[in-house]
Amino acid sequence: MLERFTTAARGAVTAAQDEARALHDAAIGPEHLLLGLLHAPDDPAVRVLLDSGMELAAARATAAALGEEGTGLDADALEAIGIDLETVRETVEAAFGTGALSAQRPRGRTSGSGRVRFGPGAKKALELAVRQAIGAHSRQIRAGHLLLGLLDLPDGRPLRIIRAHGLDPDALRRHVTATLSEAA
Repeated sequence: MLERFTTAARGAVTAAQDEARALHDAAIGPEHLLLGLLHAPDDPAVRVLLDSGMELAAARATAAALGEEGTGLDADALEAIGIDLETVRETVEAAFGTGALSAQRPRGRTSGSGRVRFGPGAKKALELAVRQAIGAHSRQIRAGHLLLGLLDLPDGRPLRIIRAHGLDPDALRRHVTATLSEAA
């Protein structure tokens, strides 16, 4: 399937793998695909995100914060007994890596080849990207199709990251669709 992906779309998938690996995640999630897209600033559909104000570093920080939800650590309760959660988090992450306290991130070793598998959300996003390309009668799967696939996922991390940056997913969808139409 990846042979039908354009260079920018393939690069986004590779960058998503790197993003997942940097967070010590055993699987690529849809949030990693969104971060991976931001590594292709020359792609017209990705430019829509960037021109709307989304930046890789900020999106990565939002994704990391979302990954820390559900850790079971209550900052207010810990502060009441004299423990500063942010100091603990910084110390643990310095020793064990970014996101080490995140209970929701699937942890594990990657295969000997260093590859990170696709999680179910990323697989679904790729399937939706293919459907977008087929629906547009495109022979290639572009970065914009991947972005539309992420936007079509049920309310998950990519949409939460997009909304956290003040972007309207429906307006973004319309703009990306128009950009893809111009490229055809």
